[in-house]
Amino acid sequence: MRKCDRGAVAVEMALLLPVLILLLLGIMEFGRAFNTQVMLTNAAREGVRVMSISKDTTKATTSTITAAGTLSPALTATDIAITVPGATTTSPCPAGGAAAVTITYTLSTLTKIAGPFSMTGKGVMLCGG
Repeated sequence: MRKCDRGAVAVEMALLLPVLILLLLGIMEFGRAFNTQVMLTNAAREGVRVMSISKDTTKATTSTITAAGTLSPALTATDIAITVPGATTTSPCPAGGAAAVTITYTLSTLTKIAGPFSMTGKGVMLCGG
């Protein structure tokens, strides 16, 4: 290495290191968001499965919150909407009808560079199994 080239490596590192760190943080945030989206979809599917079988919105809400147990901050009952078109007080999930569970969740980012992101998970199933 020539004596006049000794500082070039430090300059190149100073220019590229911030870009590489931002790329690494972006990959981490994307992976976390993807994992959260998968978890919301699975929790919504679990909640709608319980709703279509048990016909009880309280059990469906509890099951949905339990299925998304590792989210931080945790799901609350206000994040979950259960809809059943044609439902009555005597038949909360009529046979042939479709129950739907929709979860709306706000994901805050770790780096605070972007976000927070609004995410949605939805599950739909025919009533009665």
